[in-house]
Order: sequence, then C-alpha cells, then structure tokens
Amino acid sequence: MPTQCTVVSPCAKRIDGRQVAVDFDGGQISSDAGALLLREVDRTLRLTERVAACFEDGRDPELIEHTVHTLVMQRIVGIALGYEDLNDHDQLRRDPVLATLAGKLSARRKGCEPLAGKSTLNRLEHAPDTKDGSRYHKIAHDPAAFESLFVACFIEAHEQAPDEIILDLDATDDPLHGQQEGRFFHGYYGGYCYLPLYIFCGRHLLAAKLRRANTDASAGSIDELERIVTQIRRHWPEVRIVLRADSGFARDALMSWCEQTHIDFVFGLAKNDRLKAQIETEMSQAQAECTQTGKPARRFRDFTYRTLDSWSCARRVVGKAEQLPGKANPRFIVTSLDAQRWPARELYEALYCARGEMENRIKECQLHLFADRTSTATMRANQLRLWFASFAYVMLEALCRIGLAGTELAEATCESLRLKLLKIGARVKISVRRIHVSMASSHPFQTTWRLAQARLAPG
Repeated sequence: MPTQCTVVSPCAKRIDGRQVAVDFDGGQISSDAGALLLREVDRTLRLTERVAACFEDGRDPELIEHTVHTLVMQRIVGIALGYEDLNDHDQLRRDPVLATLAGKLSARRKGCEPLAGKSTLNRLEHAPDTKDGSRYHKIAHDPAAFESLFVACFIEAHEQAPDEIILDLDATDDPLHGQQEGRFFHGYYGGYCYLPLYIFCGRHLLAAKLRRANTDASAGSIDELERIVTQIRRHWPEVRIVLRADSGFARDALMSWCEQTHIDFVFGLAKNDRLKAQIETEMSQAQAECTQTGKPARRFRDFTYRTLDSWSCARRVVGKAEQLPGKANPRFIVTSLDAQRWPARELYEALYCARGEMENRIKECQLHLFADRTSTATMRANQLRLWFASFAYVMLEALCRIGLAGTELAEATCESLRLKLLKIGARVKISVRRIHVSMASSHPFQTTWRLAQARLAPG
C-alpha cells in the first residue's frame, strides 16, 4: 500500500496561525463540472445521438466497450471544454463528469475505463465514408448525413418560418504544418493551408466544407448552396433568401445561379479603373469635405455595370466614394436587390457591412473550438475533425440561444462560455442512489448557471 504523505508548503507563511498543506486526497474531482449544462443541451437537441447516427457501426456489440454515441459525445464535448488533442482523452476517460454525460460510470469489461482513450477516438476520426470491408475499418460515416444535420438544426431552432434569411459565405485559411493530403501554398495567406468554406445564418452554422487551397474562394459554393437551399425551402417554401459575401464570391456563375433560383445577393466587388471612373465626381466631393473638416467623408453612387467579358448581363452596382485623412478608400458592391427597397447608403452600411459578424463566428470556430486542428494525414479525417468542432459550436450556440437568452452571457463567445460556465471545479460523490456534484460555492456565475439549467431541463 503506497505511503500517504501530506506536504507542508515550505514557502508559505502561516495563515491565521495555520500551516498550508497540500495533498492529492480529494477523491473524485473534476475541473469540468459545468459541462453538465451541455448534457441538458444535448438532451434538448439530441445532437450527439444524431451525429452518431451519421456513422455506420459494423462492430459486434458484444465485443465492444465504447459505442459510437459515447465516442461522438466525448469528442464534441471535449472540444467544447477546450481539449483539442486526442491525447487529452487518455486522462479524460476517467473523468466522473464526462462519464456522467455518457451515462456510463464504469466499464463493462475488465481492464477498460468508462470512456475511450486516444487510440479508439483516432480510429473514429479515420472512419472511411464507405464500408470498405476491411477488418480495420468497421465504422464508416455518411458525409451527406453530416451536412444535412447542420441545416436541420438550423431549421429546428425556429418556432415558425422567418420571412427572410441572410446566408453569409466566406472562405478562410486553415494553416498546415505537415505533409497533409491536399496541402497547397496559398500566396495571399503566405503559407501552406486548406481553404474551408463556411456558411452561416446569423449565429447558426449551416456548412463547414474543407477544400484544397489551390482553388477560387467561391469554388463549390453553388453545390453547397443548392443542397442547403433545397432543404430549407422544403420546410419554408415562401422564405426569401439573400446571399452575402465578399468580392471572392462575385462570380458570374454564382450570381446567375441566384438569379435563376430567385435568390437575392449582395457581394463585394473588386475595384478597377472602370469602376473608379464611375465615382470620380463623388470622390472629389468626399475629398473636399474631408479637407475642410479633417474627418472621413463618404458619398455613394448607384449605377448599372457589366464587365467586358466575364459577366453574362449588366447588374446593379453601388460605389462608396470615401476619403480618409490622407487616403482614398473607394469600395464597390454588386447586388440583385432593388434601389427602392435598399437605397445605396443603407444597402452598403446596414446590410453589406453587417457581414463582418460572420468573421467573428469563424474566429470562434477556429480559435476557440480548434476547427483548424487539421493535423491528420488525410483530408477525409480532417473533414471529420472540422465537423466535430463545428458541432461543438452548434452545441454552445444552442446553450446561448435557449439557456442564456436575456442574460449577460446571451451573446458570449465560446471561450467565455467555457471559462465562465463550463470550467467549474467540483467534487463528485457517487452512491447507490445518486451522483452528487458539489461545485464551488463561490462561483460567480452560479445564478446564471442555474437559470440555464432550469430552462434546458425537460418540461
């Protein structure tokens, strides 16, 4: 039996006449007790159950310890809690709170733990997208089912059909530091990377598609939009849809598709000499005002424009003639929206500029939920990693939308939710009749936590 030692800190002064002693005898303690809120979110959305249904498990149920549902729950909740590395799960597999979320407090088989370690989770991430009959690939996944689930979660988040929705599209860099399949050097980003395509509607994530970087920013966007729009209109046939994106998506093929399918769009438009000539008068006026006041000045002009050979028809363009102190800043957008409903200034300032919020959502996915942790060898496995991170975002967005509406954390980022509501230290006592989680009495957001729990609890 190992010797039990209590260490007295040699550097600490006595506190109120008491020595400071440190030992590892606290019993079952978790640093992630707040994740029990995610259990309620998951029960509301049935998210991990539905993600698990996107896999086909060919293993013998009598010979396995961890179901696909358990593996999916570990991976998604682990990412939400800040554990980006599969190696972390060699310790997390013994965590009593995660075991509670999995509904499995002890292992069925001798020599196993309640939850899976890194090797088992790694095999899940390398599941092929078709059953190949290999003894090493008993689990396969259905990419179409994953993609459809994002849109289904978005639709279910609305009690009734909205009159109009705005779909934001953007491409971003996913830096690579190894020899991953599909790596390509991108001159704009200055390094080897992937170029994933994201589609959001407000805070809702509808698509996260991993792509090679040797492609146009808009590549594959029509295929993604056809799939998404078809699914949305199946449920909301009358909804108006507007696409919004930067100049990387102002391509004739995409704009023509929008016009044929009765979808409106507002895209940034790369400036050129012909476009700048259209707003020379407005630029002169803005420069004069800026010189007089010393403050930025802007004017707008609405006109019809067609490229020399790449566009199939003329389209409405709005030019922003802006003069900053010491610098001209002309900008252009192309749109199918009519001027009566959206005058030039309101179109640019109120509608187009609001797309900047999507960039914040992408930062959350990549910086807070490790969507750019695409370090495995194949694009297929990296796409699965991207989807797991994306479903962690869906889970945390639902926590804000359902559990935290009207609170100080209603618009919180994923990182803030993690630090303020999920990373709570607690002692876990498991008896025959109950699992008692004793969280810190001094936790500053306990009222908010309780409110979210009450809202998410089944009625």
